[in-house]
Amino acid sequence: MNIAYFDCFAGASGDMILGSLVDAGADLDKLVSELNKLNVPGWSLEREKIVSKGISGTRMHVHTEESHHHRGLNKIFAIIDSSELPDTVKSKSKMVFQRLGEAEAKIHNKDIEKIHFHEVGALDSIIDIIGSVIAMELLGIEKTFTSKFHVGSGTVECAHGIIPVPAPATVELLKNAPVYSTGIESELLTPTGAAILTTLAEAHNKFPCMNIQNTGYGFGSRELPIANYLRVVTGISTDASQKIDEVVLLETNIDDMNPELYEYVMERLLDAGAKDVYLQQIIMKKNRPGVILSVMCAPAETDNLSSIIFSETTTLGIRISEIKKRRLVHRENVEVETPWGIVKVKIKINNGEKIISPEYEECKRIAKEKNLPLQSVFASIRSIADKTIGS
Repeated sequence: MNIAYFDCFAGASGDMILGSLVDAGADLDKLVSELNKLNVPGWSLEREKIVSKGISGTRMHVHTEESHHHRGLNKIFAIIDSSELPDTVKSKSKMVFQRLGEAEAKIHNKDIEKIHFHEVGALDSIIDIIGSVIAMELLGIEKTFTSKFHVGSGTVECAHGIIPVPAPATVELLKNAPVYSTGIESELLTPTGAAILTTLAEAHNKFPCMNIQNTGYGFGSRELPIANYLRVVTGISTDASQKIDEVVLLETNIDDMNPELYEYVMERLLDAGAKDVYLQQIIMKKNRPGVILSVMCAPAETDNLSSIIFSETTTLGIRISEIKKRRLVHRENVEVETPWGIVKVKIKINNGEKIISPEYEECKRIAKEKNLPLQSVFASIRSIADKTIGS
């Protein structure tokens, strides 16, 4: 899996994110070609190669003909939706602007439809945001991570006047993200930078396990006591909590079987080694309601599970897809001591983080036996497991 890690030791802004990705290898000509699909005239991109404090990197300049333009969320969405950009780029770009709109709406106590972006609604910021999403796609980045956010301090002047650093919109976007300041009196993390990274990144703390392939440095425009760049490191994930296995998908359409039998069919398939079994409702020929029976299994189980499907259902044929790769996170089953005895819980481990889920059937049994609310049993067992496993 291709991943990227943004080291925000000097904060981040839209042009710094874009610059770091171009410096890491995103093709500038392809980037401009994709941005032209927005069908918005009056802009150009310039790449400046610089060396600052001994580090070579890229500073991106977005030149526009408009001096200042306020756009609402609906207008920005209309530009994105009417473009010829890939759906993934459209979706991720709209997610960033949606979060920005929600932050601004809360700060100004307005409906999101009535919010007009000021600096962020200008064409240069639109190019920064959508360009960053495109650049990640060009690099094939599938997951994004960041460091803690260095936010700066002091004040900054914007369309609403002089406001504290970090800006109110930035603070709103940073909820549940780790931040710090070393006292540098400058806006290190802008609302645009915060919106892009908090929307697209999955975690904000540790350097992920990876084989490093490329590094890029995107420079800001101000002189600071520290090197004013954002570093992005791209590579292949080597997280030991993830593994790849190969699976086959068996599928068949059924429209003439007693629905009561499906539960037994699914139990037999799972007991025989199927990794997953699920049903989907469909309308078949002559407008007859039917069901797609899907079975995911290891390649070696194809013949055995196909035999069960033929014997236990009315189907006359099974579609067998080509082998597909499946990515898995590390999972463990453990037992913990609770006031109701030993209870089984599942642990999901991803990037060093543990997510604990009590077994549903165990909680259901306790809730019935003790006449307790199921959700209370579930919450209590998870709390006990968190403390037990964490220690």
